Amino acid sequence: MNTPILPAARPLDEKLGTIIKLAILAVGGQGGGVLTNWIEALARSQGYTAQATSVAGVAQRTGATIYYIEMAPISDPSPVFSLAPSAGDVDVMIAAEMMEAGRAIMRGFVTPDRTTLVASTHRALAVAEKIVPGDGIASSDEVRAAAEIAADHLIMFDMDRLAVQNGSVISSALFGALAGSRALPFPREAFEDAIRASGKGVEASLRAFSAAYERAQNPEEIQQETDTTPATLSQPQGPAAQMTEWHALSARCDSLPSPVQEMAHRGLRKVIGFQDLAYGAAYLYRLDQFVAKDTPQQGYVLSTEAAKHIANAMAYDDVIRVADLKTRGTRVTRIEQEMKAQDKTLHLTEFFHPRAEEIAGLLPARLGARIENSARWMGRLERWFDKGRRLRSLKLSHFLMLYLLGGLRRYRLRTLRHAQEQAHLTRWIDTCHDALAVDYDYACELIRCRRLIKGYSDTHARAHSKFDRVVEGAGLVRTRPDAAQWVARLREAALQDEKGTALDGALKTIRSFT
Repeated sequence: MNTPILPAARPLDEKLGTIIKLAILAVGGQGGGVLTNWIEALARSQGYTAQATSVAGVAQRTGATIYYIEMAPISDPSPVFSLAPSAGDVDVMIAAEMMEAGRAIMRGFVTPDRTTLVASTHRALAVAEKIVPGDGIASSDEVRAAAEIAADHLIMFDMDRLAVQNGSVISSALFGALAGSRALPFPREAFEDAIRASGKGVEASLRAFSAAYERAQNPEEIQQETDTTPATLSQPQGPAAQMTEWHALSARCDSLPSPVQEMAHRGLRKVIGFQDLAYGAAYLYRLDQFVAKDTPQQGYVLSTEAAKHIANAMAYDDVIRVADLKTRGTRVTRIEQEMKAQDKTLHLTEFFHPRAEEIAGLLPARLGARIENSARWMGRLERWFDKGRRLRSLKLSHFLMLYLLGGLRRYRLRTLRHAQEQAHLTRWIDTCHDALAVDYDYACELIRCRRLIKGYSDTHARAHSKFDRVVEGAGLVRTRPDAAQWVARLREAALQDEKGTALDGALKTIRSFT
């Protein structure tokens, strides 16, 4: 048997070992392009030749752009650089958001034999996370655990918050963390000179750079950092008579069992902010009915859940509330901070798509009910109002429209929508009280089912339908010893998908043995 003659092995190109390969994953507004320019300028100022490319994404919040930089000491002939990163062949990976770090790991850009991973732990939720009916937020802990295994060297902390604290944007903090990681063979002064050479926002960028640099020098402390600041409630202000009434209601919350107090305080603030002090008193009256039937032996779980979900049910999203929230100064301030508008003019476009049901619900209860029961009138409302509207709240006319609509709070209690919500709330509470006579845990699960109802317009209608079907299914298993577990399964099934396919399957299963 003849032994095949193999071609002689090609000698390794020693220059390949001198090429530093760096990739950046960032979404729009995070300064990925600025960071790339700084790194490229840094390399060239230190006697390196460099090449930078970028590939824009087309999904997930406009998509994460992959910026790729290769650099090597100037030589003759010049090295030939690649245009895009390859799995297992990246020296430094920079992720401007936690889930981008996870995607980099999944794509093989982070390897334990060579890659330094610099990542911010803050979250910018993707569309796929927001549209889930329940809690669709991906686990940051899982990404951190994977990063600790996958990376050779890990720098990970909340760089977005650090940048904001120093009046800058995340790109400067990422640059500082990169310098602090010592993954590039350049002195700190060279990094700072690259920022100065850009000539824009230099002082703020240098502050954020310095803070991130110092944090990156102690990665072990960074890995263990947690936010231990306790959440505090702001103190309300108002006329003396109303403040007296508010303190009386707050004292009622303080008189509740200790496990219930915090949630009761939060619920009270929510319903008062939605309507008024009298509405807050009605909230506490409903809560007191559950507390009276609860016991310390059960840890007041039922009452705590009731404090949360009754408040959410009473503060429903109607047209008035949506308009009110959109015109509040605190909302504009929050958006300005998130968009880092600073001294720039911010233009907001509000999207409205009210259905005929929302218009009828805004009318006085009797008139609204007559119109809602008339196919002819509902058809007219559908033609007149069922079209998407874009309101530029910067325009005085559009802002006044929203402001006046949001100011109809006192009128709200006479609307058809309020009558419908109160009737549904009363039926739900009565069902929970009846369930308490059968099974404590079963009643707790029925209380928790209220989380299914949320949103506005079509979203609210779908959620309402799911809730009613879950309660109907709960009635079928009421006498079973495992009734509480079945209600929990129905609720989780309802949260799995928007159309309710999983819920249909769970209900079929229940009907098969009842």
